Amino acid sequence: MKNRAHISPTYTKTDIINRVMETTNKRAVIAAPWVDHVLDAMRDIMMRAQPECRIEIRDFGIFEVKLTKPKLKARNPKSGEVVVVPRRRKTHFKPGKVLKKFLSQPLESPL
Repeated sequence: MKNRAHISPTYTKTDIINRVMETTNKRAVIAAPWVDHVLDAMRDIMMRAQPECRIEIRDFGIFEVKLTKPKLKARNPKSGEVVVVPRRRKTHFKPGKVLKKFLSQPLESPL
């Protein structure tokens, strides 16, 4: 995990590999390729979405590729110019029941 003074922590793929190493008692040369394979497979599925897709991982959550509607009269905030924003795809994550319940709990101390 990279430490930043006032920003929430950022976890990288290396942090995930380290966590897999800790929980499985495997070395990095074993854990890293498996983490890579899972992430590559998910990325490949999402990039091949025609035009939408849904990856459901039980007890974790759902990753989706969704379509956005075109915006015929959007405005550039800097110049005020009216622009057309074409239809595109976006990603969305919906946490699973266990994760959602955990994240919805109030924090002990105020931010």
